[in-house]
Amino acid sequence: MTNPPMAETSDTFARSCDHWSEKNRSEMEAFYALASVDYRHLAEAVDWREWLKDRQRDAGTRSLNLLDVACGSGKFPAALMAYGGVDTTSVEPIRYALLDPSGFSIEEARSVLQPPFAAAEEFEITLQELSCPPGTFDIVWATHALYAIPKVELRAGLERFVNAMAKGTGAGFIAHASDQAHYLKFYRHYLDDFKAAQGEPYSSSEEITNVLNEMGASFETRDITYTNGAPDSERHHVEGYLQRCVFDDTISLDDMLTKPKTGAYLQTCLESGVWKFQQRVSLIFIST
Repeated sequence: MTNPPMAETSDTFARSCDHWSEKNRSEMEAFYALASVDYRHLAEAVDWREWLKDRQRDAGTRSLNLLDVACGSGKFPAALMAYGGVDTTSVEPIRYALLDPSGFSIEEARSVLQPPFAAAEEFEITLQELSCPPGTFDIVWATHALYAIPKVELRAGLERFVNAMAKGTGAGFIAHASDQAHYLKFYRHYLDDFKAAQGEPYSSSEEITNVLNEMGASFETRDITYTNGAPDSERHHVEGYLQRCVFDDTISLDDMLTKPKTGAYLQTCLESGVWKFQQRVSLIFIST
């Protein structure tokens, strides 16, 4: 089986990197008007205080070393502090390393870190470029972060992810939408309607767990479901959210509604004057 042409496999990744920049801040903020709920659900789905305490017991008296893969704008640690009860009264200080191919994202994530999270190393690279001694980090996590990795590089990225985890005591966490979640369905419709079915779909949680199985990794998975939504009166936020879902701010919500696949899909998302985007997200816990 031959690999897809590079222009197709890299298009999704290239556009995602371009949109993590200062010039697209307004689009990013419109996206998070709806998408911040993603991270609140993650923060409330697990007793993170106890989970981090367990990791600290494994580490002993030294501080935990944590790597946030494709850290974005730091929404996950911010949600842990806001909704997960993670603070200095419950969790020991954690050295928080940031990895992202976008320097803008690293700066954004670093700016929101507060104790017990203390900014540590920075890696302005992709996951698949990560080169560190095996077992460097007690914790490696990636939350809504791996969608745009080219599929031909997904195994290499996950191998780097697992390799960075401490042997025997390392803990990994990946939060990633499933094949039937809004993010993946809408992006496939977008590629069909606006890119002549060219370009690479987002990776799904099912693809990630398949690769982890092929690698012989030890992991457990459970799913959560919820809805991103907003009233139709907030169309500006809905439009910005949908543009960011596909990393394309050149198309309006009206454009999306006129196309056969995105239009038909979006019609199903508007109920009684409220936009509802159904999500199904896999919580993948990896151990070494």
